[in-house]
Amino acid sequence: MSLATIEHGEFLPTQNPNAAWHKVCGREDLVTNSGVVVWLDGAQVALFYLPDAEGTQLYAVDNRDPQSGVNVIGRGLVGSIKGDLVIASPLYKQHFRLKDGSCLEYPEQRLRVWPVRFEGEDVQLAVE
Repeated sequence: MSLATIEHGEFLPTQNPNAAWHKVCGREDLVTNSGVVVWLDGAQVALFYLPDAEGTQLYAVDNRDPQSGVNVIGRGLVGSIKGDLVIASPLYKQHFRLKDGSCLEYPEQRLRVWPVRFEGEDVQLAVE
């Protein structure tokens, strides 16, 4: 799956050209360098807006921590490890890459990622 918005209205394509895009919030609802959780088709999705990052600025990952089973990823700390932007789970402190959801400490753990983009002032997620 692809992620992200680079600039206003531009996005990387999803693997599925027939994916349906859904508005989940507005740009004004995002918190810079932090997480915001939205609801999409029965799933909690954590959005991370990093306007100072090069390239991708907007990420969407599962809010459910795979180790604890608790919906807390949106409250995690954003950081960088070896050049990868990561989110640290607030419970067990494992680190997940924002670009693909993989866990640095436990390769068997992974967060689902969603294609995400800005469409004007709307934040949209793709359901494939």
